[in-house]
Amino acid sequence: MKVYLSVCFVFFSLAGMGGGVAGAQTVASAGPKVLSQAEVLVFDQMPANKTASGGESRNLQHGALTTGETVALHESMLPVGSVSGPQQHVIQHSELIVVREGTVMFEHGDKADKAGPGDVIYVAFGTMHRLRNVGDAPAKYVVIAIGGDTKK
Repeated sequence: MKVYLSVCFVFFSLAGMGGGVAGAQTVASAGPKVLSQAEVLVFDQMPANKTASGGESRNLQHGALTTGETVALHESMLPVGSVSGPQQHVIQHSELIVVREGTVMFEHGDKADKAGPGDVIYVAFGTMHRLRNVGDAPAKYVVIAIGGDTKK
């Protein structure tokens, strides 16, 4: 079965529409791949990388929008009871995390919020965080990283 991450491609398509940002400049070709054309990224064609917790991650896209922002997109699966890292980590970019399946606890600083299918988690620049699968099935989610250190 092919899974299309259409919710995320709307984000990439906005750059190709040229709307919304007055005076935007085109990203130099010497930097990251310029995401200037709308496209469908077929999930089944993306290689899966196994994680130490028994989960997997697929890097789906990385580049720069024509409006200048760098973006990276990956899909991850966390097995029941596992966490996205051994401890909370600080990010130097912003993230939108779209929960596709399962239930996760978004641990950020000294707070924790539960999120399930269809929920979107916003992780602000500089936020210490991690996800924990608190459900009874694998959790799948898509991460859209924007700006900051996504230039790497």
